[in-house]
Amino acid sequence: MPLFTVPPHPKKIFSVPNSPHKGINHVSQHQSFKMQLGLEGKVVLVTGGTKSIGLCIVKSFLQEGAIVHFCSRTASEVTSTQETLSSVYGAGKVQGHTVDVGNAEQVSQWVKESATLSGRIDVVVSNVSALSVANTRQSWDATYQTDMMGTYTLIDSALPYLKESKGNVVAISTVSGRYVDFTAPSPYGAIKAALIHYISQLAHTLAPHGVRANSVSPGNIYVADGFWGQAEKDMPELFQKQLEANPMGRMGKPEEVADSVVWLASKKASFVSGTNLLVDGAVSPGVQF
Repeated sequence: MPLFTVPPHPKKIFSVPNSPHKGINHVSQHQSFKMQLGLEGKVVLVTGGTKSIGLCIVKSFLQEGAIVHFCSRTASEVTSTQETLSSVYGAGKVQGHTVDVGNAEQVSQWVKESATLSGRIDVVVSNVSALSVANTRQSWDATYQTDMMGTYTLIDSALPYLKESKGNVVAISTVSGRYVDFTAPSPYGAIKAALIHYISQLAHTLAPHGVRANSVSPGNIYVADGFWGQAEKDMPELFQKQLEANPMGRMGKPEEVADSVVWLASKKASFVSGTNLLVDGAVSPGVQF
């Protein structure tokens, strides 16, 4: 679901963090390279790992040698994604699970099963969003339950394991969490803003336990079979306007978000906690103090 972001800037910004730039290939064509981040053998949990940014996050961790458990609420997508990734990285490296992140019991059970299967948990990545923008009770409930409580349950369930492993948390937010959206009043930006604040709280309170917590806020991210890929065909004027709105003259790639997440989760970022990392090509005009 696309969001129009209107910061104090002469150009409107269209922010679609978990959806889809001209000339960028489909998300599955993720070029393999290793950043040498020291993640070999680390156990990582990723919500929403079958498409778009989530799938690229899973792949980036696998390329670094991590063991990845991912989930989606669509069983067929879980099965096909696991089969594809297992054929590339090995069956023992990736495990898919059918989980509705809005269901606390399912999330807690998934965390427990993943820890039992792999013996530990080092990183949890909260990626799933309801992407609901309507100003209705149903939309607010869905966004709160999935984006906020889904993240809370994931982290709360994994916390004993993260304290033991001195691990860390990364949550996917959006630049829309920093500004009032064109669709306001809406739950999406408001809940994402709350998510950033919650992650900052965790960073402060969990630091004495050796656990880090950070968030990543993408700007406009292009996926060929996502919103921006469709907009490129059906709404070329809007698509071109949004390209021109970014100082870099393009939209981001999901791999660019994923690699930022993986770096934050690695020992290379061992003194980074409580930050909200913008991956937006400098499209956000505000200064982040």
